[in-house]
Amino acid sequence: MSYDGVVTYAMVHELNNNIQYGKIEKIYQPQPEQLIFNIHTKQGRRKLFISASGSHSAAYLVEDTPENPVNPPVFCMVLRKHLSAARITSVEQHENDRIIEISMETIDELGFNLNRKLIIEIMGKHSNILLIDVQSGKIIDSIKHVSLDVNRARQILPGKAYEYPPAQDKEPFTSADEVLIGQLVKGQLQPERSLLAGVQGISPVLAQSAIHYSLDDIDGSVNPYAVHNYLSSLADAVDHEAMAPVVYVDEDGKPADFHITPLSAYEQDSRYKALSFDTISQAAAFYFVNRQSSNTVKQRSNDLLRVVKGHLDKLKLKVQRLNEDLYAAENSEKYRLYGELLTANLHLAKQGMKELTVISYYDQSQVKIPLDPRFSPSKNAQNYYKRYGKSKTAIKEKKLQLEDANGEIEYLESVYDYIERAGSIEELGLLRDELTESGYVRQKKDKHARKKKDKPKPYSYTLSSGLSFLAGPKNKENDWLTLKKASNNDIWFHTKDIPGTHVILFTDGQEISDLDFFEAAAIAAYHSKGASSENVPVDYTKVRYVKKPAGAKPGMVIFTHNRTLYVNPGLPETGKKH
Repeated sequence: MSYDGVVTYAMVHELNNNIQYGKIEKIYQPQPEQLIFNIHTKQGRRKLFISASGSHSAAYLVEDTPENPVNPPVFCMVLRKHLSAARITSVEQHENDRIIEISMETIDELGFNLNRKLIIEIMGKHSNILLIDVQSGKIIDSIKHVSLDVNRARQILPGKAYEYPPAQDKEPFTSADEVLIGQLVKGQLQPERSLLAGVQGISPVLAQSAIHYSLDDIDGSVNPYAVHNYLSSLADAVDHEAMAPVVYVDEDGKPADFHITPLSAYEQDSRYKALSFDTISQAAAFYFVNRQSSNTVKQRSNDLLRVVKGHLDKLKLKVQRLNEDLYAAENSEKYRLYGELLTANLHLAKQGMKELTVISYYDQSQVKIPLDPRFSPSKNAQNYYKRYGKSKTAIKEKKLQLEDANGEIEYLESVYDYIERAGSIEELGLLRDELTESGYVRQKKDKHARKKKDKPKPYSYTLSSGLSFLAGPKNKENDWLTLKKASNNDIWFHTKDIPGTHVILFTDGQEISDLDFFEAAAIAAYHSKGASSENVPVDYTKVRYVKKPAGAKPGMVIFTHNRTLYVNPGLPETGKKH
């Protein structure tokens, strides 16, 4: 657990310095298990973020406010009722546990002072946020309700007396002395586990660091005095504001852990890089936001990919069946021949016959004509003419349906590629909106929802020559770039027969060099499904030769006068992405 008791101790110190005696102005609940408090202080406005999410349980100060729902949840309304204009009197930690208590004073409708306490329990999937009436000690409400069916030992429901989580019989790290630590670690094969089991507030990775930095250089034994000094130094660093908040990120830039002090497990591992921050809130915000963003992007992209793949599978099955029907219809010439030959030889056929063998007047070959014994020979001939006529009509209809289905497949494959390459929740949201508008995703019904007009946000580059280059991150941007933003003499690029984005090279009336063409084509290949390949074909032509057929899906165009370059995907070394 990254957010251990030591981090909680540091965060409480930081919150006291920033929000103590502050006045609560606004309260938001952007997500079911998250809260934002806007607090007015003498130093200016502060924003306190609190989360009881299992993967993001934490409390820290933030700069930005996430988008909030139109209708605030019930718990948010309860907090607004009881804490609006409340004054924060103190921020405390319960022992050295991951529990933060924010005490507040407020005034009721009659002008009497009331004391309220917001308790934040940071305990992974068991995390919670509770509003307590100090005088009665009872729970007013909580962001999560825990009934008897869920937990027999500790229920969290409005009206029940608040009880702290069961004690674990550990000594707080701020009061653990050298004698206790010696008893815990001396002679132990795994002293870090013993330390973790006996000292409150430390996480496994911090216990590992405490032991690592306390090993005797000669015999490798653990020095209890050094362990005690290590733990004491953590509290001293917080009290004297001498912390060194750090976040460790892996080779992909994904946060792995954070703390108020360097951690030996990551310092010794070359796969991780340490990022330093000025405050523990900054470190926590970077860790949780980037970690959550990465997980959320992956989860939401998987959800969208599953939807798109479902439509693609259905369309590909439809194309297969249409091709089979088209093949059968295109082989319907025999029905016309049967009808003609049967009509010419009606005198040889009699009702009740199952077949008739005649000589074809086209090539003098023998032709066996199957007959339905229920009908007369003339009726059999009429049936063959009807089947031939239906087949001819089917050919036209099936070809149109096949063209539409292939067009949908091309569109959905481009969207699938965009989803795979999406790097943010915002991009996925825009792609979801596009799929909703196109009818592939159901529209969420919300009569209070406010539709925002999205502004195009294409990727922007500057080539070596200084020319501007834009690439659309999704199909709606593609249409805007090609059909509205670009002028007739600008150059349009797109990977040949490979899903990718529209990219525009703005000529500004200048002559385009070969280097410009190759750099632009390489960027187009980079923003395509062929990004991991080599020698990718990229078509290019002037924008004047790019047209959008009536009724075509977003991003779908036709073009002429094109040429093709073969390039390796990549961004120009001197180019800049904005």
